[in-house]
Amino acid sequence: MSLKDKNILIAGGSSGIGLALIKHLAIQGANIFNISRNTSTDWPEGVTHIQADILGDLSLIEDRLPQILHGLVYSVGSINLKPFQRLTKDDFLNDYQLNVVGAAELIRLNLKALKNAGSASIVLYSSVAAKAGMPFHASIAAAKGAVEGLTLSLAAELSASRIRVNAIAPSLTDTPLAKNLLSTDEKREASAKRHPLGKIGTPDDIALATQFLLSDHSAWLTGQIIGIDGGLGNLRPL
Repeated sequence: MSLKDKNILIAGGSSGIGLALIKHLAIQGANIFNISRNTSTDWPEGVTHIQADILGDLSLIEDRLPQILHGLVYSVGSINLKPFQRLTKDDFLNDYQLNVVGAAELIRLNLKALKNAGSASIVLYSSVAAKAGMPFHASIAAAKGAVEGLTLSLAAELSASRIRVNAIAPSLTDTPLAKNLLSTDEKREASAKRHPLGKIGTPDDIALATQFLLSDHSAWLTGQIIGIDGGLGNLRPL
């Protein structure tokens, strides 16, 4: 599954799934470019960091990225859980901007570099909540549903350029973004029990699947929404 010397752009690699992915890609020998507001002391050597707000003016970063990109991963998102009656218009707009518009703009700005690779892969992140109805998820589920629509549309449109587009739909994963949902042993146990496999996801679970989608081992795979969710999305065990 070698990604040696491949140019991979990650948005949001300073923590959580993005950070885990950077560590795995470094082992593979990839050339890693990260866009985020913050850095990480846990990064391996060789990461090219571009400090930027993903919802800001991204045209300023173009000169700092290579002319050929073999992969792009949008590891930026939110967990905005509220009863529907407490959700505001801004909640819906903010979740959509961060999860959908940010991804679309980053892809648009780097489309030429992805085409220049001759064969490239884009990986987005949805959520199990986009298809499995869950209370208090109205805003984030709507945004992640849009991510899935974007994935399918781009996969169809960009297939002629040999750019594959797939999304991973995780369930609750043990990342800093989910710390309030997993802040006690009781919460962690209750969350684990909701999943058929009886465990909470880890950043490595998602990062390793992302690495596969970036690699040539998934060369015939595009337009897919892949649930990495401990079975929560599809299974109802006894």
